[in-house]
Amino acid sequence: MKICLLCYRGNKYCGGQGVYLYYLSRELHRLGHEVDVIVGPPYPDIAEGVRVHKLEGLNLYDRKHEGNGLLPQENPFRIFAPFNLYDLAGTKLGMFPEMVTFSIKAYLKVREVLPAHRFDIIHDNQCLAYGLLLMKTLKVPLVATIHHPLSIDAKAELAQEPSVLERIKRVLFYPPVMQGIVARRLDGVITDSESSTREVGRIFGVPESKMRAVYPGIDTSVFRRVDGCGGKFKKMDGRGREQGRLIMVGRTSDRRKGILYLLQALRLLMRDNIALKLTIVDKVNHKDGFALDLIREYGLEDMVAFTGRVTTEELVREYSAAQIAITPAVYEGFGFPAAEAMACEVPVIATRAGALPEVVEDGKSGILVPPQDPYALAKAIKRLLGDEPLRRRMGGEGKSRVAQCFSWEQTARQVLDVYEAVLRR
Repeated sequence: MKICLLCYRGNKYCGGQGVYLYYLSRELHRLGHEVDVIVGPPYPDIAEGVRVHKLEGLNLYDRKHEGNGLLPQENPFRIFAPFNLYDLAGTKLGMFPEMVTFSIKAYLKVREVLPAHRFDIIHDNQCLAYGLLLMKTLKVPLVATIHHPLSIDAKAELAQEPSVLERIKRVLFYPPVMQGIVARRLDGVITDSESSTREVGRIFGVPESKMRAVYPGIDTSVFRRVDGCGGKFKKMDGRGREQGRLIMVGRTSDRRKGILYLLQALRLLMRDNIALKLTIVDKVNHKDGFALDLIREYGLEDMVAFTGRVTTEELVREYSAAQIAITPAVYEGFGFPAAEAMACEVPVIATRAGALPEVVEDGKSGILVPPQDPYALAKAIKRLLGDEPLRRRMGGEGKSRVAQCFSWEQTARQVLDVYEAVLRR
């Protein structure tokens, strides 16, 4: 089969969609299919054998949040290209125009290369922008993976943002109406979980007959327990992990990740004089001040540390040094950090939001608590920290569950089943 994958932000550091792109394209190629990937910046590393088409873009979202200014320093005149002007104007207004411009540029690229490659199917990864409707004119079946509807992100942002001005900006930032219009016109939809399937049906109105839940995978050759990560001057538990060490992986500027409630839980534990240290795997700066402001407000400066951007190998070491991994999300379409921690034999405390109960078995591989409940989070942390046999048992259960349920080869084979069903229709 000749497969074309689209991803507007394909780098792994951009979140789960970059991880999904890398492993799905790799496994489809390993299974003998011809795979082309069309991506925008920041550009990903893609497995050998997969053909990559890089679309030019200014990457204004990252430039804005890293404080680098919006104009490209290397060639400022690039800003006068039509797509770049639209990106600049939209970003200035607080919107996220990158999806629209990518989708139109992707349509033009597919139209350009189609005579040479004759794709059997086009597979969009969460973009869901108007350019996909243009792509329908090319008469190639079109499917998309929808990790979750962006209106869920907007709802989480609005619930935690007291500023009226910032709430208006959040409404402008998310394009759920556009995504719903596009999603209903696709030939097939792949979701990450049964929870995502229900939400896509409810919010976007996609018929159940068009959708199939396919769990993403975890690379257990990479995500596994690594010994000796605690450091020789640290107090260690019986498994070689730092006593009181917690880890959270996720962008704290994304209110859906629930950092507010985790920090509130830490404040409760601090009042009980419980010694612990939270490591947050995230890169933050003064532009992403939400978590930093909360840490100062709650007096947690000595309890919380950020790693900055890390390699996959460094991430595995961070997991392996922690006693507990925490996913306090308001919603997750799947929950890569929870599954990665389980693969590294770390017991997980997660919320019952979204797909997390499909990933973490409550009482077996971890503890599930209600979302947006810092008291329940604090109680679960206190319980696990004080029970090493329970942590050991849950760590082993988590490793076994990932090995049995979350394989990238299995994901790719199920995605191919979706392609074949769409082609038959």
